[in-house]
Amino acid sequence: MTSNSATLSAPAAPSAMSAGMTFIMAAACGLIAANLYYSQPLAGPIAASIGLPAHATGLIVTLTQIGYGLGLLLIVPLGDLLENRRLIVTMIGAAAIALVAAGLSTAVLPFLAASLAIGLASTAVQMIVPFAANLAPDAHRGRVVGNVMSGLMVGIMMARPVSSFIARFSSWHLVFFVSAAVMVLLGFALATRLPKRVPQTKLSYFALIASMGRLYATQPVLRRRAFYQACQFAAFSLFWTVTPLVLAGPAFQLSQAGIALFALAGVAGAIASPIAGRLADRDLGRPATIFGILSVAIAFLITHLAPEGSAIALALLTFAAILLDFGVTMTLVIGQRAIYGLGADLRSRLNGLFMAAFFMGGAVGSAVGAWAFAEGGWLLASMLGLTLPVLALAYSLTEKRTDRQAESA
Repeated sequence: MTSNSATLSAPAAPSAMSAGMTFIMAAACGLIAANLYYSQPLAGPIAASIGLPAHATGLIVTLTQIGYGLGLLLIVPLGDLLENRRLIVTMIGAAAIALVAAGLSTAVLPFLAASLAIGLASTAVQMIVPFAANLAPDAHRGRVVGNVMSGLMVGIMMARPVSSFIARFSSWHLVFFVSAAVMVLLGFALATRLPKRVPQTKLSYFALIASMGRLYATQPVLRRRAFYQACQFAAFSLFWTVTPLVLAGPAFQLSQAGIALFALAGVAGAIASPIAGRLADRDLGRPATIFGILSVAIAFLITHLAPEGSAIALALLTFAAILLDFGVTMTLVIGQRAIYGLGADLRSRLNGLFMAAFFMGGAVGSAVGAWAFAEGGWLLASMLGLTLPVLALAYSLTEKRTDRQAESA
């Protein structure tokens, strides 16, 4: 697809995306994305420390998510307008300041404001992924995106156990200070290693934001992929919201350390990222998508094959976590590879829309999962979780040949 109002920036030479550059961008994605999840296992201690009432503890996570969602729609599109390296480094600097502010907070309002700012600034991760896609040659774009996304998924999954570990031996304040120091080092590394990329889009900021509605309305590949991933990430969020409650309950009686080890097992699912990228480069995106969706559905089903609380049930739940993370990562990378093929001058806006749907699905999954577990335990929660990939699978059956051709173009 082309745009009358924008032309492509000069294409980067394929050599610009070396293995070292790919590693740096993957590491950056993981470290930045982790900022969104450090506070989740620490919500209770943080609330008690700053004087936040117990019934409002959810605001600690919710405001970070709100900030991230706003950033996806209002800040990420700037990647189609402003020089990418400077924009990314600026956002990382803002994240460092917000993290320090959170670590220094001793009252409710300063901490919640810092949480919102952490979410906004952490959208830098969604500027790095399309930047990587722009640097990669067409024939290897899926592989590069997959490798970079593996870093993001590892960051998401590692954040909770890392923050729990640090807080166990020190305090929750140190978690934010350590992450701020990491952001400063990361900012310097990216400032010196990333090449410049200057988009030649001539739109004003408000016209750029307005164009996103038209993009969503006119791009069926974007709409389809956004729906698949909203369902997939809703299932992911439901699973990871509810399983710690299941494991801490009377059937398994796991400690926080045991639950952290369980969460670490899910990191193994990140191996799907490079596999998915290579499959997409070989025009195998559709079967890989079906496989990814089925993996999530099967993950929920196998948790019911053994009596709850048994060693076999725990092993199956652990395998389900790996399988679910694998399936979600698979469809995520395939989806990003597909939408990045719709136009190099549109990638930041396309990514913002795609990830906004991804994020909204996750928010719904978390909320529905907590409600379902309270009402009907793991049985009800898992059945709702199963319904989500089934919906995505049913929609995938309506995919037409023209849709597939557009994705592989």
